[in-house]
Amino acid sequence: MNKLLFQQITFFSSVLGGLLALVTLIPFIGQIGFFILMCFASVIVLFLMMKLELIEFYEIRESVIVGALIGMISYIAFSIIYIPIVIILMRFFGLYTNYGVSLILSSASFWILIVLTVFMAVLSATLNAFSAFLTYYVSEVLKSMKHDNQQNSNDEQFRL
Repeated sequence: MNKLLFQQITFFSSVLGGLLALVTLIPFIGQIGFFILMCFASVIVLFLMMKLELIEFYEIRESVIVGALIGMISYIAFSIIYIPIVIILMRFFGLYTNYGVSLILSSASFWILIVLTVFMAVLSATLNAFSAFLTYYVSEVLKSMKHDNQQNSNDEQFRL
């Protein structure tokens, strides 16, 4: 993987992780934002990068590695924004979006937060690697269907 592609993946993943951290702070919508972060962050970033023609996959392995990278980076960016905001809201203002999560995060030590973040980042990487694999598979199926349709339309023109 070249350096420019890594920087682009890091940028898009970090922006998505930061946006989802802000969305997760909203009560009742936060669970949906967290689910999107854990399972579909790679799908969103890959579709965006494919639309902008910044990335193209040639093997399944590439899509899985990029999906895992997106999942890990987006979760770490999410944690960098979400955890301090939750701690500040709980300790200083007595506000919480999810009481259990707020209580755990506000009473945990720094090292426990690091371990929790790394564990959840690995889990996010695993789930997003699978989502990226499915994205690659679906995009390849759609490309082959489009290619077959173009080939069939060309054959019909010659038959007339």
